[in-house]
Amino acid sequence: MEKICVAVRVRPPVTQESFNGTFWNIDDNRISLHKSSGTPISGVAFTFDHVFDQSCPNSRVYELLTKDIINAAVEGFNGTVFAYGQTSSGKTFTMNGSENNPGIIHRAVKDVFDMITKHDEREFLIRVSYMEIYNEEINDLLMVNNQKLQIHESLERGVFVAGLREEIVSEAEQVHKLLEAGEVNRHFGETNMNVRSSRSHTIFRMVIESKTKEMDGSSSDAIRVSALNLVDLAGSERIAKTGADGVRLKEGKHINKSLMVLGNVINKLSEGAKQRGHIPYRDSKLTRILQFSLGGNAKTSIICTVAPEEVHVEETRGTLQFANRAKRVTNCAQVNEILTDAALLKRQTLEIEELRQKLQGSQAVVMEQEILKLRNDLLKYELEHEKLAMELEEERKLQRQRDLHIKEQQIKINNLSNMVNFSDSERKSNTTQHQSLSGQGMGERSINSQHMRQEEAFSTPGFKEAPKSYVVRRSNYARVSDSDASPLPDAFNDVADEDAWMKMNKGYVADLDSICMTPAIKVRSLSSDGISPAFSKGRYEHEIQNLRKQMEIATKEKDELEKNHRDQVLLNNNLTKEITELREEAKLTREIPQMLFDSVTTCKDIYNDVLSVMQRSVDDEKSFANILLTCMTEIGSNLFSTLETHCRMAVDGYQTFSTDTSILQEQCKILCDRLNNSVALLASSDAQTTMEKESTTRQCGSDYKGLEFGEDFACWNEKLSNEINTFRDKYISLEKDHDHFKQVLEESNSSYLDLERELQVLQQDRETLLDKVFKSSQNLRLVSEERDMLLERYKSEVQKRKSLKQGIEQFRVAFVSRQRSMASFHSDCKSRLEDHMSQNPVVEVSSFGF
Repeated sequence: MEKICVAVRVRPPVTQESFNGTFWNIDDNRISLHKSSGTPISGVAFTFDHVFDQSCPNSRVYELLTKDIINAAVEGFNGTVFAYGQTSSGKTFTMNGSENNPGIIHRAVKDVFDMITKHDEREFLIRVSYMEIYNEEINDLLMVNNQKLQIHESLERGVFVAGLREEIVSEAEQVHKLLEAGEVNRHFGETNMNVRSSRSHTIFRMVIESKTKEMDGSSSDAIRVSALNLVDLAGSERIAKTGADGVRLKEGKHINKSLMVLGNVINKLSEGAKQRGHIPYRDSKLTRILQFSLGGNAKTSIICTVAPEEVHVEETRGTLQFANRAKRVTNCAQVNEILTDAALLKRQTLEIEELRQKLQGSQAVVMEQEILKLRNDLLKYELEHEKLAMELEEERKLQRQRDLHIKEQQIKINNLSNMVNFSDSERKSNTTQHQSLSGQGMGERSINSQHMRQEEAFSTPGFKEAPKSYVVRRSNYARVSDSDASPLPDAFNDVADEDAWMKMNKGYVADLDSICMTPAIKVRSLSSDGISPAFSKGRYEHEIQNLRKQMEIATKEKDELEKNHRDQVLLNNNLTKEITELREEAKLTREIPQMLFDSVTTCKDIYNDVLSVMQRSVDDEKSFANILLTCMTEIGSNLFSTLETHCRMAVDGYQTFSTDTSILQEQCKILCDRLNNSVALLASSDAQTTMEKESTTRQCGSDYKGLEFGEDFACWNEKLSNEINTFRDKYISLEKDHDHFKQVLEESNSSYLDLERELQVLQQDRETLLDKVFKSSQNLRLVSEERDMLLERYKSEVQKRKSLKQGIEQFRVAFVSRQRSMASFHSDCKSRLEDHMSQNPVVEVSSFGF
């Protein structure tokens, strides 16, 4: 019994920050938390086997922590080294290192091959494998196709991963290339705490087999088999610090779960044998694979990496508490040896020689004991025969039950097919061709992958074939029994009892449960009666053909639906484009009344400004020009006000107003009459004034001025009439434009409403079609899944039947050979007994007196 070796390594700080609150202090093999003043905090101090500071290189960590385990692995002990700690604390650097500073894995590989060259008296065979545990799924890093592998357990091999590729290597360079290829397939990701964060646990395993070299080339020694596990664990994470979301969040949850289970296992193991109770190895695949390394047959070292920053104090404390519990766990490591036929014969020959010496003293008693033992063995074999016969009968019953279950599944499939056909007749269309083809391809790939995994469960892992002189044939010594393991002695002089056998072996009992080898997979026997794979195969092929026909019908309906969907989408796009154009036109139409209103307002302001300037130029307010300008101002203001009113009504609410301009024309007529009356009145008053002025002395000057003013008045009157006619024409043209744009706007609004109604109808049709497509895809997926399940069951049944046939044949051959050996042994014993009785006849002694 030995305890797990635990060490702590502190990585260098990422940033040169000052410690305002606390910091970790390292003193020899002790690490403690101190305040900024240097005072240690009570209760936060830990002592371990080794504590490495920030300046410690990988070489020193390897020499003090790992090298002894590597030496022991070459000698035949199982060994495990793994790094534990929070994310970005230096675990991967410790295990893998860099080009200038190699890690534990590379140094261990180099030392293994260096030690092998020093052991000239032994022959070695080394196999390596590389796996990762990603989201609680085991992936083979040396073979990309080996994904989602399963864990199995057997008496001979213990816990192992089925289907994992193992490569036979002869030098360190081969292992380094395999490591580089595996690192390419490993899962990494970026978080807030680490640019290249490990998102999975990795286990690099080296299986080392060795035997003693013989001068004549024979092998008479036991084979030593050891497994060396080098584990790089993913770091525990806090979502608040890593900022993980989506895929990274899912990965972090699986990582924290497996590390929590590892902590629970360590807690149980550290409590002691009486208090520990059940140990939850099976709660995580990580602890299940490392089961024999935690409290079992292995030498184990744990290196816990921590971060010195003050922000990571709580995570560091949790890591140190885990390490403190782990150092109380004890393992029971022993050399793993498997006896070959030659080694077993050699050992039994020595035992026979010792038995011959003891047979000289008590021949008759020992012979009777031997005969009784043989009778007991014969009875035991008969009981085993009856037990096997009962198992065969149970297998026949199970086979009949499986056939009934298959028939029930066939009835369910037929009912499901009828339901699918009925639902297909009601549908008008189905899913798109791309989804159907991708679904079919995924189904075929899943069937192929499942078939490959089922075949791999009954086949040898994918590694190179080893030389026959290196690898033990486990199927031979698996059949070795007490009766035919060793040859019989020539003379039955003395036979040792069970106590004598134990003394000769010095109390050693081989424990096959702790030996990690690769035995042949044992299968349960099954009678060949009632097996008709051809009939079941034909029935499954008929079902597959029916399902394929249904899939073709669904595909055709899907194509029609896809075509209709494309037409509807094209029509929808065209209508959307037209609606956009009409909206732009309607927007421009709405802007026209506002533009007219602005123009009329501007013209009105200009007109008023011009007339005001003209009025200011006339000095006499009662003069003819001033009165005429006042009339023109009033008339123009009325006209522009009327235009503003019409434009405002069009701008504000697009209300329908009367296009009858009789009121406006009547107002214009009244204003024109008023203007004419004013002009006539002014003309008569000017004529009378002229006549009066002619009688004065200034008659010539007055005549000249009256004539000049009369000519000016005629010109002004003509200009005013022209301007009024021009404004009237402009007003009429604006009225026509307004009516035209109003009509266009109403037509645009009606077209827009029609298009909106059509768009709503199309959207409803599209939703209905999508609903039908979704229901059809669900039905098709159900049919495909049911078909895949049936194919998988069919292939598994065929594979099981083949394996069972092979097992039955192997059992029959073994049983026949066992019967023959028993018969020959029985006849040999009988002949030897008769010879012994003939050589030592029994003498009858008569009594005295006769």
